[in-house]
Amino acid sequence: MNKRELESVAQALLKSGKGILAADESTGTITKRLASVDVISTAETRRNYREMLFGTEGAEAFISGVILYDETIRQADRHGTPFPELLKGKGIIPGIKVDTGAKEMAGFPGERVTEGLGGLRGRLAEYREMGARFAKWRAVINIGAGIPTSACIKANAHALARYAALCQEAGIVPIVEPEVMMTGTNTIRRCEEVTTLTLQRVFDELLDQRVLLEGMLLKPNMVLSGKKCSRQAGVQEVAEATLRCFLRVVPAAVPGVVFLSGGQSAVKATQHLNAMNGMGSYPWELSFSYGRALQAPALNTWRGEDENVPQAQRALYHRARCNGAARHGRYTGKMEEA
Repeated sequence: MNKRELESVAQALLKSGKGILAADESTGTITKRLASVDVISTAETRRNYREMLFGTEGAEAFISGVILYDETIRQADRHGTPFPELLKGKGIIPGIKVDTGAKEMAGFPGERVTEGLGGLRGRLAEYREMGARFAKWRAVINIGAGIPTSACIKANAHALARYAALCQEAGIVPIVEPEVMMTGTNTIRRCEEVTTLTLQRVFDELLDQRVLLEGMLLKPNMVLSGKKCSRQAGVQEVAEATLRCFLRVVPAAVPGVVFLSGGQSAVKATQHLNAMNGMGSYPWELSFSYGRALQAPALNTWRGEDENVPQAQRALYHRARCNGAARHGRYTGKMEEA
């Protein structure tokens, strides 16, 4: 593990006005996304879609890194340039999703634990050889009647810490993603409680596994009302609850927080990030690592048609630019009219 290199890559991913594009959807997930715009999912259509995203001119002004999927890191653009090289040539750092998905947790109905530690050391070595300099592992924490249990939180936190330690051993910056889901009826207060408990356990495990906090990034959920909750918290309330939670449990040694969008609309995810960055300075950079919140407008415009590529790329550029402004608390609704 080269401490200086890990810290340098982590800082590069947090460059001012920039964030991360999460393009690491599994084959199953991207198949559903493509189906939503009537595109049949094949290796070629998936490659075409990712090439449209990665080839967006000027996006590197707002995108510091891209998280790839195993299939995608092995693909190339129509000119034969491997995607990691294409990104690197634009000054964008290639990353890779390394978990193998959240599975039902035996003995704990309604709860899941993420798998993928088996063989991870070897896979990380291969991904680094292919150009990846950071990685991502997502844990899923559901809120419901009697859940999450401490056993579920502990199991996922331990897996995240083992993954992070293996990443750093391989010279790869780990993005640690404990996602408290926003799909239920829970209030924002309950989300704050669960997020606090989850992050506490995650950092306990990270320290136990001797993970270098300065050489990692945290990718958490924002503290939100569940989607089915009768009362939806406003933008300022979300910002205040999220920062209150993090100030209690996220060590100052962590260089940055790169939020997941978690099913929020593209605009709402930008508004929340903007509100947090407009509330003052904090020990960590507050950035973004968005998937759908960056991609959805481009996907809905592209719809698998080559003639739609320029307009789709403009849609991606626009969302990246809005979130780049939100990194400084400078986003305004007028930007949506541009």
